[in-house]
Amino acid sequence: MRCLRKFGTSTRFMKIQGWNNPKWETDMKKIIVVGGGAAGMFAALAAAKGKNSVTVFEKNEKLGKKLFITGKGRCNLTNAGDMEDLFYHVVTNRKFLYSAFYAYDNNRVIDFFEQNGVKTKTERGGRVFPESDHSSDIIAALKRALKQAGVQVRLKTKVEEVMMEMGLCTGVRLANGERIYSDEVIVATGGISYPSTGSTGDGYVFARKCGHTVEEPEPSLVPFTAKESYVSALQGLSLKNVRITIKHGAKTLFEDFGEMLFTHYGVSGPLCLSASSVAGKALKGQELSMAVDLKPALTNEQLDRRLLRDFDANINRQFKNAVQGLLPQKMQPVIIELSGIPAEKKVNEITKEERSRLLDILKAFPVTLTGLRGFDEAVITRGGVSVKEVNPSTMESKLVSGLYFAGEVLDLDAMTGGYNLQIAWSTGYLAGSSAGEG
Repeated sequence: MRCLRKFGTSTRFMKIQGWNNPKWETDMKKIIVVGGGAAGMFAALAAAKGKNSVTVFEKNEKLGKKLFITGKGRCNLTNAGDMEDLFYHVVTNRKFLYSAFYAYDNNRVIDFFEQNGVKTKTERGGRVFPESDHSSDIIAALKRALKQAGVQVRLKTKVEEVMMEMGLCTGVRLANGERIYSDEVIVATGGISYPSTGSTGDGYVFARKCGHTVEEPEPSLVPFTAKESYVSALQGLSLKNVRITIKHGAKTLFEDFGEMLFTHYGVSGPLCLSASSVAGKALKGQELSMAVDLKPALTNEQLDRRLLRDFDANINRQFKNAVQGLLPQKMQPVIIELSGIPAEKKVNEITKEERSRLLDILKAFPVTLTGLRGFDEAVITRGGVSVKEVNPSTMESKLVSGLYFAGEVLDLDAMTGGYNLQIAWSTGYLAGSSAGEG
């Protein structure tokens, strides 16, 4: 078999040509994984279970470079919700993930890391983190597992091309010109978000050269830009326990409860990042309206009674001094201006109509969304290799035998909360185990 590979032919190619040898049926397979991120490492581990020869090629100087910064360095590795919850939070092509999620679900992910020395914890919204809050512990566990499985890792090694012969994947060509022949190749190169981590769209180039369709990559889980000048005045203000509703005309595109952040250019935070994966598609060349309910725990009637109590307690004070217990300090002048009530007006002079305007703003603080920030700030990439051309039961290409895809390189994306990493683990495992057995 070594001789065959030396002359540039995979055993898969030889067997399909009919040049059979009984020895090949028991010989271990040679599998290449391109990309040493979450999906790539999991694919390598799954492929190595069959005692195959597995090599990971990673162009960075270390494995898991993007994984290291995930969840602000804490690594939200999955979500503890049930299967229905996992599917609900997938935005693009959720049906394609049926086999992958059931092959390796979130409970198996948690068990894997627990068994490899990483204690985990579950926080609000089912988000699962390492107990240490260190993403480095996740990467260290994966590296240990790779070493124990006998997976070879070649760092600072860039793959230039995925090679084919007569519709069969035969290996890869490296940037230095070296050709490495194999029985299977798994492409797990990620998207183009956070390009400083090495996610520069290499997998899209490989896929196109192999005849695959690549859906237009776009930034997702990314902050919005906003129109109003008062938004930038609120820069740095984080709001917890608020509800946002994003609309295109009368149509509601997104509505959820959680935490958001004002920035110098617009809005960010978990709520807005998740919203971008849904509402971002409608932003091309047009604006969307976002309403922030600052007091979602109170109905309009309850909030009106709260305002009356606050006003009664400050009846002889100026309006600007009566809202101090109602709003964060940074937000008070903005709300006062939007309400149209003079800041110096005595509380006992405020009319019912003025109080009604104030209530409306508190329940629907207006923000006009004008666009999305770029790939440098995007947590993930929306778009990628068309899943119509990939077998959902194996992650193998329908166009090129022996070529597999896993993780963010595929046209799959989800909301924040650990769901995108779950996609990486699940598709990586399915690709690796299928390549190892096929």
